[in-house]
Amino acid sequence: MSHPPRPIPSSTYRLQLRGDGFTFADARRIVDYLDDLGVSHAYLSPILEATDGSTHGYDVIDPTSVSAPLGGREGFEALVAELHSRGMGVIVDIVPNHVGVDDPRQNAWWWDVLSKGTASEYASYFDIDWSSDNGADGKIALPVLGSADDTAALRIDRSGDTPLLAYYEHRFPIAAGTIPDAASTIPDGVDSIPDGVDTDDAEAVHAAQAYRLVDWKSGLVGYRRFFSVNGLAGLRQEDFDVFTASHVQVASWITDELVDGLRVDHPDGLADPAGYLTELRELIGPDRWLVIEKILARGEPLDPALPVHGTTGYDALADLGGVFVDPSGAEALTELSRSRGGAPGDAQWLHAAERDLKTAVAEGDLAPEVRRLARAVVRESGSDAPFESITAAIVAVVARMPYYRSDYGPLAGTVGRVVGDVGAAESALVDALDAVTAALIADGESAVRFEQVCGAVTAKGVEDCLFYRAARLISLQEVGGDPAEFGISPAQFHLANAERAARWPAAMTTLSTHDTKRGEDVRARIGVLSQTPELWSRCISDWEEVAPGPDGATGLFLWQNLFGVWPADGVVSAELRERVHAYAEKAMREAGTRTGWTDVDESFEASVHSWLDSVMTGSVADSVTMLVARLDPHGRSDALGQKLLHLLGPGVPDVYQGTELWEDSLVDPDNRRFVDYDVRRQHLSAPSSTVMDSSGSAKFAVVRESLHLRRERPDSFVGGTYAPVYAQGTAAAHLVGFARGPVAGSADVIALATRYSLGLATQGWGSTTLTLPAGRWRDRLTDNEYHGEVAVDALLSASPVAVLVRDITVSDTSGERDA
Repeated sequence: MSHPPRPIPSSTYRLQLRGDGFTFADARRIVDYLDDLGVSHAYLSPILEATDGSTHGYDVIDPTSVSAPLGGREGFEALVAELHSRGMGVIVDIVPNHVGVDDPRQNAWWWDVLSKGTASEYASYFDIDWSSDNGADGKIALPVLGSADDTAALRIDRSGDTPLLAYYEHRFPIAAGTIPDAASTIPDGVDSIPDGVDTDDAEAVHAAQAYRLVDWKSGLVGYRRFFSVNGLAGLRQEDFDVFTASHVQVASWITDELVDGLRVDHPDGLADPAGYLTELRELIGPDRWLVIEKILARGEPLDPALPVHGTTGYDALADLGGVFVDPSGAEALTELSRSRGGAPGDAQWLHAAERDLKTAVAEGDLAPEVRRLARAVVRESGSDAPFESITAAIVAVVARMPYYRSDYGPLAGTVGRVVGDVGAAESALVDALDAVTAALIADGESAVRFEQVCGAVTAKGVEDCLFYRAARLISLQEVGGDPAEFGISPAQFHLANAERAARWPAAMTTLSTHDTKRGEDVRARIGVLSQTPELWSRCISDWEEVAPGPDGATGLFLWQNLFGVWPADGVVSAELRERVHAYAEKAMREAGTRTGWTDVDESFEASVHSWLDSVMTGSVADSVTMLVARLDPHGRSDALGQKLLHLLGPGVPDVYQGTELWEDSLVDPDNRRFVDYDVRRQHLSAPSSTVMDSSGSAKFAVVRESLHLRRERPDSFVGGTYAPVYAQGTAAAHLVGFARGPVAGSADVIALATRYSLGLATQGWGSTTLTLPAGRWRDRLTDNEYHGEVAVDALLSASPVAVLVRDITVSDTSGERDA
C-alpha cells in the first residue's frame, strides 16, 4: 500500500539541547510556544550519547543510544509525542563523521581498539594509521604527552577492578597479557611484556600496548580527526558494517516514525560523501527531509545528483546579509583597515592571505594528515621523487583549492586546473606534481585523503583563522561567505533566490546557527558601518587617541564586535563584560598573530583585556553609546529586513533558538547560552507591534506572522513561485522585495524590506511608489489595506518592512496588472 508523500517542513526551530539545563523535558514544556509561534518542526541538536558534560552533542561516544542526560530514549519519545499531538514534526542533527575519544573510557568502541589493537572488532571502524612508517612503529599514536620524555610520568592505576595506564588525569587500557594480573591471552597486534620486567614499570607496560602516547607537539596523530581536534576521531562510513552499526539508533527512529527528517553534520569529512548520502537516503526512505551541512564557496553549485533536499543554508545567509551591505563604503573601510590594521582587507589581500594561511595550516596543525596523504601518494604513484617534495606539492595544491572538496560532479576539472597553476608557479615541484597526479588518477587511498585534507585545511585556514584576522567589515566574515564580496546588488540577490526556488526549493535557509561567528542582529548592526564609513573612521580615530589598542589589527577587529553588541542604553553589564572578554580571548588565539592556543602570549592577552576594560567605561564608553544610539535604529531596520526576507524567501527557514527577539550572540559557546522562554511567551499574548524598541516586539511580530503565513499557505512557499518586486522613483533602490505564489501569475504574498536606511533618514522616500498586483492587499504587521499604486512612504510609515497578503476572498475586479 502506497503512502502519500511526507510533507516538507514549513519552518524549523533549532533547539540546542544540553544535559545541564535544556533536556527533552525542557523542550516538551515549550512545544505549545513553538506551535503558537508558527513553527512546523522542532530541529534538535545531536541527541546521541555524548561525552560527559557536553554542551553541544557533536562529541558522540555511543551512536547506538540516546543521551541519558537529555532524558534517554523515553524522554525523546515523549517529546516527539508532544509535538505530534499538535501536528508538528521533528528533525534531528546527526554526526556521521566522527565520535568523541577525548576520554577513551567513555567510548566503548575506541577503548576496545586501544585494548586489542588490530584484533578488535572495531579496529576497522576508525580511520587509523596502522602502517609501519607512521612514526609510531605501527601503533596508534595518541598525542597526549607534555613532552617526548614524559613517559616517565606514567603510572599503573590499580584503584579499580582492572589496572589502567595513567598519565595524570588520563586513563588508558592495558591489554590482556601485558601485565601479570591481567588475562594471559595476548591478542594479535599487541606485544608481550619481556620476562623479568617489573610489573609496575609503567613505561614497559606502555611499550607493550597497541597505542603509543606521544608528545602532543610531535606532529604524530594515529587517526583521522575532525579537522585538528584530537578528541574527535573519524569513522569509516564507507564500510557498510560501520554505517550499519553507527546508524542503529537512527534506523529505529525511522522504523518507529519518530523523525521527519535529518540534518547531516559535516559530510565533506567522509571518504565518500555521495556514497554515504545514498546509503542514508535508502535507510530513511525517499521522502523524509534531508539537508546537509555542505559549505559551498561563493558561486559553487550544490551537486544535483546528491539525494538531498539541499544545504543547511550558509549560502542563503550570505545573500540575505549581503543585500543590506552598501558597496559604496568599501573604499573608505579598506583604507581604514590599511591604516589602522596594517592590511587593506580587500579582495587581493584576502585571497593572498587565504593561500598563506592554508599553507601554514597544512604545514602545521594538519601536518599529520598531509604526511599520511604523502605516504599514500608515494605508495600509489611509485614515484622516486623526494618525500619532502611530494609533501610540498600537496601543500601547494591544497592551498590553492577553491572549494572544500572537488569530487562533486559540477566541479570536475578543478584539480587539473589547480595542479596546472601550481606547476606554472613552482617549476621545482613538477616531478612531485606528477607523482601526486598519478596517485590521484589511481583513485585509491590518495584520492580519498586528498579531498578530506582539502576540506580540513580550508576550514582551519579560512573560517578559523582568516576570519579572525581580516578587519575591513567583519559582518561579511561568516561561514560560507566571501568577505572579498562587499555586498550584493538586488539583481544578484533575486537571481540567487530564483535559482534556489527552482532548483532547491526545500533547502534549509538560515541567519544564525551554533557555528556562526556572530548572531544575525550583531551582523546587521555592524553592516550599517558600510553606509557611514567616514563616521566610523572618525570614531575609531577619536577612541584610539584616548585608549589606544595594543595592536592595530586586533583593535580594529574588536572595535567592530564591541559596536555590534553594545547595549543601546549604554549599560555594560557584568555578564556582557565577561562575554566580551571570553570572545576576545578566542578571537585572538584563532587569529594566531600575537598569541595562540598552543603558544599563549600572556602579556599580550593581558594588555588586550586591560584595554577592553578601559573602553567599556568612561569617556570612550560614552562616545560608543552615542554612536550606537545614532545607528542602532538602522541596525534594527536591517535586522528586520533580513529576517523577513529569510522567513518568506525560497527554502525552509530555520529560526535559531531565541532569535525571534533581538539577540547579541557572538561565536560559540556564547551562542549556546540558555534562552529565556518566559520572556518570549509574554509576546504571544501581546498584539503585533512595529515599534523597534529594545523589547524585540517588532522582530517577534515579523517572525510570528511570517511563520503562520507559511503554515497557512504552504503552496506559496516550498515549491511556490518567486518574482522580484521593484519600486519606482528616486528612492527605489532602497526597497528590496519579492512576491510568492502557488503558480506563476498568482502571487498572494509580498515581502518588502528597506535597504540603506541611513540615507533615507535625510532624503526620505519622496515620491517613490510601488504598483501592487491586482487585488486588495493587507499588511499582516499593521492590518492596513492597499491596492493599485501605493506610496512607499505610506506603506512603510510604521515599519521598515511589510508583509502583504492578497485577500483571496475578495474578487479581483480592479484590473491592476498581476505580478
